[in-house]
Amino acid sequence: MTAPPAVSFDAERVLKLARETFDIEARALLALQARQGDSFVDAVRAMLQCSGRVVVMGMGKSGHVGRKVAATLASTGTPALFVHPAEASHGDLGMVTPGDVVLAISNSGESDELAAILPALKRLGVTLVAMTGRPDSSLASHADITISSAVDQEACPLNLAPTTSTIAQMAVGDALAVALLDARGFREEDFARSHPGGSLGRKLLTHVRDVMRSGDDVPQVPPSTPFVDTMREMTRKGLGATAVLGERGEILGIFTDGDLRRLVEQGRDLRALTAADVMHRSPRRVRSDALAVDAADLMELHRITVLLVVDADDRLVGVINTNDLMRAKVI
Repeated sequence: MTAPPAVSFDAERVLKLARETFDIEARALLALQARQGDSFVDAVRAMLQCSGRVVVMGMGKSGHVGRKVAATLASTGTPALFVHPAEASHGDLGMVTPGDVVLAISNSGESDELAAILPALKRLGVTLVAMTGRPDSSLASHADITISSAVDQEACPLNLAPTTSTIAQMAVGDALAVALLDARGFREEDFARSHPGGSLGRKLLTHVRDVMRSGDDVPQVPPSTPFVDTMREMTRKGLGATAVLGERGEILGIFTDGDLRRLVEQGRDLRALTAADVMHRSPRRVRSDALAVDAADLMELHRITVLLVVDADDRLVGVINTNDLMRAKVI
């Protein structure tokens, strides 16, 4: 077995090429600003008004970019999917409907696989948007709208490997998504609904009622409860606190582990006390329909670990602590 050829490694050259890559790609992104105009606006308008979906296509590295662009559009309020041009010639063209907008990405604009399906796309009557580095290309000549993703040079020292051009395509795709989400009035809540498994989704979609303890799990005692029985209720429910309720179920106060520590430090005779003697009056509370993240913020602001949960009439309906929020991955 022959040994691999020796490779000369020059650390200074490695860093030099890295910095040059950043410089070339940064200049290319800035140059894209001047290349966008009415065509970009027309493309956004077409995608905004289409009754179907934005179908993104691209081959090779442009295809990889296309998958990301389609995913970004879909997650920001614009229904989109990626269709591989080669597979489209063998049946996947059925995914494209007359109400769609097709975003075809090709730096050269001469991709054989895209060229092969252009007549079929025309027959479907879709709006064809070309994202290309060559406005004189075959793709651009067939397109209804052409967006420029042109770059002056690739970051590759050989000026061959798609590097700067793919960064430009990605940036134009992001610009389309941002313009569209703004035009749609897309909000944080909308983003959360399409990302229910992410941290933002959990924070914006999880309400206090979704994670609070309720029913028999809520520790509560009347104000006349002896101190020992008050502690038993806290221990039984395992929340480190208990609500103190009046005869009509109104909230009179709360007693917590922190209150217990302070009593011990004061040297009080605990056996002679009742819940009314040890409770903290006017406790912090949160509405059950509030976002769980708001409960977390309230706990952090007041440096507490337990909140009583009330309904619109300020009646006790539950309790929530930091462990509940951690289990729900809100904090």
